[in-house]
Amino acid sequence: MMTMKSPANNCAPANQKGIVLLEGLIAILIFSIGILGAVGLQATMIKANSDAKYRVEAGLIVEQRISRMWVDQLGLANYSELAPGTDISAESGLPNGRRITIRGDVANCAGDLSCFVVRVTWQQPGDDAEHNVTSVARITGGV
Repeated sequence: MMTMKSPANNCAPANQKGIVLLEGLIAILIFSIGILGAVGLQATMIKANSDAKYRVEAGLIVEQRISRMWVDQLGLANYSELAPGTDISAESGLPNGRRITIRGDVANCAGDLSCFVVRVTWQQPGDDAEHNVTSVARITGGV
């Protein structure tokens, strides 16, 4: 009696040696790329959060300055601070923070002395760009 032999698959296991290790390495690589993406996203979120914090602080300083001018309309001439302005780093928490108050600024106010431009600038650590918040206010009444 003649028996049929099945095709020999004896070579298949020899060709599969190390495939589990290769799959494991690829899985670790994909996982590592995902973790690096999450770390990068977290770093971006921290930077955006600190930028927003500084922006809010600068806006508050600008509005406080304008509020003081509204209250003290007879002393408006005392509020001018020409460039480079007043260093406000210590009291505001803004790194390299400066406040500039210009009365009758030609570009924004066309020489109107009831018009004030208040600008707060700062420079974040590790950033070469200077950031600023600017507000233009017309203070009339006791001028």
